[in-house]
Amino acid sequence: MNQPLIIGITGGIGSGKSTLARKLRSQGYLVYDCDREAKKLQDENPFVRQKIQDLFGKGIYDEERLRRKELAKIVFKNPDLLKKLNEIVHPFVKEDFKSWINQHFSEKFLFIESAILFESSFNELVDKIILMTASEDVRIKRVVKRDGISMEEVKDRIMRQLPDSEKIPYADYIIHSDDGKPLLEKMQIILNDLQKQIKAVEKR
Repeated sequence: MNQPLIIGITGGIGSGKSTLARKLRSQGYLVYDCDREAKKLQDENPFVRQKIQDLFGKGIYDEERLRRKELAKIVFKNPDLLKKLNEIVHPFVKEDFKSWINQHFSEKFLFIESAILFESSFNELVDKIILMTASEDVRIKRVVKRDGISMEEVKDRIMRQLPDSEKIPYADYIIHSDDGKPLLEKMQIILNDLQKQIKAVEKR
């Protein structure tokens, strides 16, 4: 049995990753949401919880859940702590992702949505990369509306992420999400191209 093609969807905050992921799910495709699964592990995995408490104190948890707003205020102003937090969480997310792939090995395509695909080295686990882009103004407006945070907070988060200029050389496909054209139409062009590549390999 041929293994599934693993496709990474990445891009900066507010670039349209989650919107594309939702549309793919609506078409029956499976998408692993790194952010959602990381939050689940932070709340439920006892090893992850203990390591986070060791780093930030027991008060960083409110009964069963991580106090994410408080944590965000701390780590986005302290790159060293953000790095240490990621070093705790990313290995567990990677193992969870590998397990997820094995559970869905009969699929032709599997997608993973991750804002920090490169920073977390998740790009090493995918076959193809789709980079979502949008102008900074559009991204800021989207996140302010979605998360109810200030423009300054959004800009601060953007500054903490790799710029598109550093991601573009490693992307197999680029989707601009702010030009008004339907995302699914753009995605279908990519899927058609991937289908052709798969058939070409199978004929060898």
